[in-house]
Amino acid sequence: METEIELKFFVSPDFSRHLRDKIADLKVLQQSHRNLGNIYYDTPDLQLRHNDIGMRVRRYDDVFVQTLKTAGRVVAGLHQRPEYNAELTGPTPDISLLPAEVWPDSVNAELLASTLIPLFSTDFERQQWLIAMPDGSQIELAYDNGQVSTEQGGLDPICEVEIELKSGQTGALFTLARELADFGGLRLGNLSKAARGYRLFSGYYGDEVKPLSVVSLQSEQTTEQAFITILEHALEHWHYHEQIYVERPEMRALQQICQSVSLIRQTLVLYGGLIPRRASALLRQELQWLEGELSWIDEAMAIERLLDDKGHFLRKLNSQKVLMKGLQEKYDALPERSELLELFHSSRYCNLLLDLSRWLLTQGWRPFLDEKASEKLSAPVSGFAEKLLGQSWEELLEVFGTANEFDRYGYYDQLSRLQRNLLTGMCLSSLYDEESRHHFRLPWLDLLQGMEDLQLLEPVRGLASDIDGDEDAAQIEKWLRRKEESLLHAMQQSRYIGVGLTPYWYN
Repeated sequence: METEIELKFFVSPDFSRHLRDKIADLKVLQQSHRNLGNIYYDTPDLQLRHNDIGMRVRRYDDVFVQTLKTAGRVVAGLHQRPEYNAELTGPTPDISLLPAEVWPDSVNAELLASTLIPLFSTDFERQQWLIAMPDGSQIELAYDNGQVSTEQGGLDPICEVEIELKSGQTGALFTLARELADFGGLRLGNLSKAARGYRLFSGYYGDEVKPLSVVSLQSEQTTEQAFITILEHALEHWHYHEQIYVERPEMRALQQICQSVSLIRQTLVLYGGLIPRRASALLRQELQWLEGELSWIDEAMAIERLLDDKGHFLRKLNSQKVLMKGLQEKYDALPERSELLELFHSSRYCNLLLDLSRWLLTQGWRPFLDEKASEKLSAPVSGFAEKLLGQSWEELLEVFGTANEFDRYGYYDQLSRLQRNLLTGMCLSSLYDEESRHHFRLPWLDLLQGMEDLQLLEPVRGLASDIDGDEDAAQIEKWLRRKEESLLHAMQQSRYIGVGLTPYWYN
């Protein structure tokens, strides 16, 4: 059994020329050029897939090799999966060559062997180089160009670069990855060829956008283990929605990427008392840059809501059509999808994800820790969670207490504060009773929704001064005032309910 550690990039066909230029500057120990054919097997009910197992038989020259990969870890394009290889005499798999311990308890190996069928194939040309890095590490670099196909005629092109650590230090893998990323035009990929084949086989039509979920922590985890779990959760959510946006222009997917970035930044803040800021200085700087690049997303989402269903939200206004025209002009002036795709393939964006992945994998904060911080990070996460949730609660009470009055500007000023406190709950609340935490968070989520609904009025407010006719302008002003008053009343009720609840971690 071997554990494969590799980084995968999706590239365009013209990236091959950058690759040739880079190879010329590297110390190449070996190189090869092969045509590889792979048949992937599973049961008709996809039993292997459901257990996160992949089985293929690869053919090159006159050699057949069976490979089984079990559940592993994928973080920001870094794939770590145990794999088992065995040479065969033909294309039919032989599971008797696999050790019994590879199978989960739910899998009957004998029954499995009799029900395996070929699902899809990957056929591609592979150019491969074994690279000697300056630190002595050896890395295999491969460029694959071909396609995934099914017997039903489904096709999906393959154009990928993979770099795999064969020996030496993981840091060398990221060093080479950064050098490749400097060319631009590549994107870290969490989808394996097998995953793409299963999509094709099952008639995949695109993943659904998912709201950011509460991070699943275990009470026996240390404070440091919880830190890693939270960041991995955020990165998985980020990559999942990046892939959605690359496949289709779904603005809500971009919004979820923004949520992921906010969760990472808030996690670094929460752990700031244990992990010195200088340990994450570059990461925080680049995350702030990316937030700036995506800062227009909320405005775009608001305009989309206003224009949805032929401007149904504005239906009671005489100037509905004029407002819709102005809103559409605002929307058209925002960055286009091509600009987002260019961002996702840019050197700076790719290097940010590489640096996050490397920092997590190598636990890059540890050299900055003193003995006291190390002890606190090795303590159970429960004490850390209770302390931070208590601080968050005190802040909410101080800002949103019943003695305080808010107009829309006051709520706008506190929007980011409320978002940060809710993200704190996303990080740590899974350690407590689900029903209690849901009951506690609900009025605060309602308050957040009210703030976002208030902001929804701002694009209309901005266009109101351009409306011809005093009567129509007065109607818009009256409509805005009524909407605002209704929202402010509902938000006050949510706020009063929220501050009156008993925190779930008190139990």
